[in-house]
Amino acid sequence: MSMVSIIARRELGSYFATPLAYVFVLIFLVLGGVFTFYIGGFYERGQADLVPFFSFHPWLYLFLVPAIAMRLWSEERKSGTIELLLTLPLTKMDAVLGKFLAAWLFTGLALALSFPLWITVNVLGSPDNGVILASYLGSWLMAGSFLAIGSCMSALSRNQVIAFITTVVVCFLFTLSGFPLVLDALGGWAPQLLIDAIASMSFLTHFTAISKGVIGLRDVLFFVSLTVVWLAATAVVIELKQAD
Repeated sequence: MSMVSIIARRELGSYFATPLAYVFVLIFLVLGGVFTFYIGGFYERGQADLVPFFSFHPWLYLFLVPAIAMRLWSEERKSGTIELLLTLPLTKMDAVLGKFLAAWLFTGLALALSFPLWITVNVLGSPDNGVILASYLGSWLMAGSFLAIGSCMSALSRNQVIAFITTVVVCFLFTLSGFPLVLDALGGWAPQLLIDAIASMSFLTHFTAISKGVIGLRDVLFFVSLTVVWLAATAVVIELKQAD
């Protein structure tokens, strides 16, 4: 774990060594505010809660998180530093976990910086803070799954643009599978078992459940297991690429 923490600190420091971190945080907070107060109709709803803020997170992450994940391995391969990294006394999984944790912590920091919204709704009314806290947790878990997928896509290509696009496509499929429009379209001909299976693979389905204030073991395990699977896939891809 010491090697994991060393890699994580190195990666986290690299984010703030460039304008990338500050631009990402700024864009995330600005878009979060726009979605909450304008598109989400915060004032028109007449309720002091953060439902408009969190309801847009799956779609917000769909483009912002891949922008972080695309550089995890593509940049290392393009610059040739991946060979140096893998010669260090660590396992492939140590490197994968270190890079992932840095990106996940950075995303968590951006999410935490939205706390003025939480303060605002408490000033304006009496929201259910338990629901808001659960929503923050669910959002961070979902971001982790997005990042794990992006990590694998980044390991597959040395081109960051390709890594970004493939991550968006894969994450979009996972998100769209729980969209009511898709499930309604399947309802006319597909068996219920298939519909339930497709819905169970959706970020939207599990995040919505958690954002209602119910932190179910099934929903948490979905995000955790999905993250673990994609990180393991990343390690396998790196091993195969190194063998080539």
